[in-house]
Amino acid sequence: MLIIEDYLLLALDDVTGKPVTDTSYLQEVAGGALLVELALRARVDLAGDGSAWRSGRVVVRDQSPTGRPLLDASLAVVKSREGSKPKGLVEALARTKPANAALDGLVGRGLLRREEGRILGIFPTTRWPAADSRHEGEVRRTLTRVLLDGATPDERTGALVAILAATRQAGRVMSAGAELTAGDRREVDRRAKEVAEGSWAAGATRRYVEEITAATALAISTSAAIGATVAVTAAQA
Repeated sequence: MLIIEDYLLLALDDVTGKPVTDTSYLQEVAGGALLVELALRARVDLAGDGSAWRSGRVVVRDQSPTGRPLLDASLAVVKSREGSKPKGLVEALARTKPANAALDGLVGRGLLRREEGRILGIFPTTRWPAADSRHEGEVRRTLTRVLLDGATPDERTGALVAILAATRQAGRVMSAGAELTAGDRREVDRRAKEVAEGSWAAGATRRYVEEITAATALAISTSAAIGATVAVTAAQA
């Protein structure tokens, strides 16, 4: 499973198929998650001092296929824009609609169902209820141990928590699988931030993930600002 797939399973209500998080920036989250995944699989990295690229730019270390079409397509995007800043790559990947491809993959593997309908008989809508929640249940149990019980995460779980912390969604997605008070949700968000800033991975990997999650948060803010401006302009027209 990819990190973005785990995120999507957590972000969708198992019964209704409706998102429990804000989905207006889902493509940016997917772009950031794929960049993180590529780093964990040693395909990409940040350029350092002495590199042919400017320090802090994203570079390809290994072009070999990962065996996952979505991830390989993302690697091709990175290669075509090698040397870009993290935010630029998050935005470039977001434009390819990677969350849509990830949802299609989850449907294809029998973890989600696609249910299409219309609101008021006019506006098309799609819901994604769970078809097989066993993997999601295991992810939730792992996150419970880390975010509620204080366990130390492995590298992959640490990366997922870092993305949840960057998007401020940890408390919300955890409350979808358990009865949490508002105070509990705040504590989960605090713990997620603590984990994201901790030593859950080797220094180079953690620095990369920090850069990508920060770039993802910035891309989300930019997308939200553009959306708000468009809405105001339309209202004034």
